[in-house]
Amino acid sequence: MANSSIGKGIEPVSRGQEALVVRDLSYAYGKKPALDDVSFAVKRGRFTALLGPNGAGKSTLFSLITRLIVAPRGVIVVEGQELNKVGNRALAPLGVVFQQPALDLDLNVRQNLHYFAALQGLPRSVADARIAEALATLDMAERQDEKVRALNGGHRRRVEIARAVLHRPSLLLLDEPTVGLDVPTRASIVKGIHDLAINGGLAVLWATHLIDEIEPDDDLIVLHRGRIVDHGQTHEVVQRSGAESLGEAFEKLTGHERQAA
Repeated sequence: MANSSIGKGIEPVSRGQEALVVRDLSYAYGKKPALDDVSFAVKRGRFTALLGPNGAGKSTLFSLITRLIVAPRGVIVVEGQELNKVGNRALAPLGVVFQQPALDLDLNVRQNLHYFAALQGLPRSVADARIAEALATLDMAERQDEKVRALNGGHRRRVEIARAVLHRPSLLLLDEPTVGLDVPTRASIVKGIHDLAINGGLAVLWATHLIDEIEPDDDLIVLHRGRIVDHGQTHEVVQRSGAESLGEAFEKLTGHERQAA
């Protein structure tokens, strides 16, 4: 990844300080609760880590924010627009990288990105420029004519990230985006998204169960069994727990063994 900086060349957005607000959000699959009275905010220019064990409710939360499922209780506000009142129009400021890949394997890299740009209504000339910029930043320019099927997992993830920022979102959601990737690739992508938040001014919500993807100054939400058990800057959460490290704090808050890779 060129300079490990996905945010390079992307103009900072300038919108409300809180790009995403979630209040009193609950959801259940039948009688099985998945989220229970969840409230938090994600600010622009900040990397917010949603940390929780597998099964904590992270993917359910992302499905609610993106309206893949509709929240029967609670409020979700994206850039000042409430989802349950405005509907899918409120999703325009979102860029999303889901845990499950969503690229067309039989199209090449550039074709995948052009297809998404067309869905977003970007003029061809604008799309060409943004695609070239994103691929150069992600060190993928030489692979633009390769079919996605031929790419490894790390390269596919970079294409998905490029796609997610083509329309200049103000809020970027990433659900366990480094699952299955090797350590150097994970580190490169994590650093790039941090740069995108800080230098690009985006609000980033990054769901993970891996503590080594989180920096001491990141905003942190610890989710366990559908409830937020602590939140604040990472170093604050560690200090409040009486732990000496995030791994130890995570173990205390959730009862799960720490995971770093």
